[in-house]
Amino acid sequence: MPLGDFPTPVEPLSGLNRKQKHSGLYIKRDDLSATPYGGNKIRKLEFLLADARKKGSRRIITSGAAGSNHALATAMYSRKCGFPCTLMLFAQPPAPGIDRQLLADFATGAELIHDTSYADHCRHLAAIVTGYTETDGIPPYVIPAGGSAPTGAVGYVNAAFELAEQINQGILPEPAAVYVTLGTMGTVAGLLIGFTAAGINSSIIAVRVVPDVVADRQKLSGLFESTNRLLHEADPAFPLINFEHTAIELKNTYFGNGYGMPTPEAQTAIRIFRDHDDIALDPVYTGKTAAAFLDAISTAGSSQKNVLFWHTKSACPPPAPPTPVDFKNLPQEFHSYFEDSQ
Repeated sequence: MPLGDFPTPVEPLSGLNRKQKHSGLYIKRDDLSATPYGGNKIRKLEFLLADARKKGSRRIITSGAAGSNHALATAMYSRKCGFPCTLMLFAQPPAPGIDRQLLADFATGAELIHDTSYADHCRHLAAIVTGYTETDGIPPYVIPAGGSAPTGAVGYVNAAFELAEQINQGILPEPAAVYVTLGTMGTVAGLLIGFTAAGINSSIIAVRVVPDVVADRQKLSGLFESTNRLLHEADPAFPLINFEHTAIELKNTYFGNGYGMPTPEAQTAIRIFRDHDDIALDPVYTGKTAAAFLDAISTAGSSQKNVLFWHTKSACPPPAPPTPVDFKNLPQEFHSYFEDSQ
């Protein structure tokens, strides 16, 4: 279901190249994937919402932390495609921007449900699904956090073929390494499959920004294999790929003290990208990945040629509601995010 504006550009990081005395630093602009809201979720939602329509679903349910970019994107594009949407949002530490994100969620008309923790959400989900199945006469379509189901990860298999075409067109040389955020893993799983299938020999450096209970090598392998099977069953010509033979390195040292909690290294990386190339990053996801990217090129210098930073956070801020919304219109459980920000 077409939602995005693809292919997204690949650009040299000209300012950073000058700062680092480098010539091969590039950025893949998935932050420009769609308007009014982009980022990496759009590629996944193109397949997930099409699947929901094919199955005759009448409601979309998805989940994420209170400030989830995925939840907002799902609510916006579900509405565009004619689906009512329920967002099950679990608590996270207070951080700048969560209040604005929640107002944007509310403005889509989505139902907002607050869970005290991810574990609480998992227990609560079955009851919500049962209730809507009885109401609608058909089960709702449940999209996991981050859109990271096999169907969603196919969007990033496509993205790998898109990058291969840009390499073939001479827009950039084949990167030695591609730095990308590891959250709910669908982006990385899709790219790993797609790089192998498309003949890209770049190593993927995946920077973990969520607890290891959410993302680790074993879980990534499971999502990789289920996505690969989905594609092979759809077309036996699509190769079955051994996860252990893929070029993947997981970086676990940039996570910091917890999900959603900024690190000094991420804040520095955000400032450097802004000051040198006018690229906006965020402290929860892309700032931590950028910190790993900058450390690597600072250590290797110009000897590491052609490194790509894959930007996955929307360049468009959460859209403001068309009319002012009093946060007290949101369910009571969300009010603390606004009171803490005042």
